[in-house]
Amino acid sequence: MFPWHQYLLAILFILGGVNHFRKPKLYEKIMPSYIPAHKSLVLISGIIEMIFGFMLITQESQEIGAIGILLLLILFIPIHVYMLTNKEASLKLPKWVLILRISLQLILMYWAYLYI
Repeated sequence: MFPWHQYLLAILFILGGVNHFRKPKLYEKIMPSYIPAHKSLVLISGIIEMIFGFMLITQESQEIGAIGILLLLILFIPIHVYMLTNKEASLKLPKWVLILRISLQLILMYWAYLYI
């Protein structure tokens, strides 16, 4: 049995991945213009998030799932920076919220690292 916080992280990523299918336009809007194939990448990243979330709660794949989550979070940093620097991508969120999101990203990275 894993600690409760490991299940919580897994659930966050599984639900986050599901949300890519529920609201794909939201994720497409925050992707930088230099990244191609927004629609496809949103759906693919949603699937990958769910897979890594499930892997995090399986003994045999826990470490790979945690590394995968960590790598995804690193890959998503440019999106958070883009949201901070591009008014349309900011989703009309205040700057302090966007800065807080970047801080949260770093916390999530540390959290995933705990299971490696």
